[in-house]
Amino acid sequence: MRPDTAPLSPHLQVYRFPLTVILSITHRVTGAVLALGALLLLYVLFAAVSGEQSYQSAHALVSSGWGQSLLFLWTFALYFHFCNGIRHLVWDVGYGLDHQVLDKSAWIVLIVSTGLTLLTWLVALTIGGGA
Repeated sequence: MRPDTAPLSPHLQVYRFPLTVILSITHRVTGAVLALGALLLLYVLFAAVSGEQSYQSAHALVSSGWGQSLLFLWTFALYFHFCNGIRHLVWDVGYGLDHQVLDKSAWIVLIVSTGLTLLTWLVALTIGGGA
């Protein structure tokens, strides 16, 4: 076979990942994000018990624009990981493994986790009065 007639394998510019693959990768990434967010939470808790000066610096970090962005992403990671974990539990029972159901459940996970994140922040900003 001549090299110019050899079949080409899918290239990244041509191949598109299925939604279930994207959600699988995102599930793993959100697990790591949750672990890093737990470290931030521990930092704030240790600062709270270390005295007012330590707590003020931790509060300044968390209430800054960067801190709020990180907390927002951490909240999404929490809800996404939770919703996708429920999806995996349903799969473990043997339900929802058809291709059409896989795509529908993937969209449900994305919509519900985004909605819960926005709802949480709406309630937090309404009750808390902002940062």
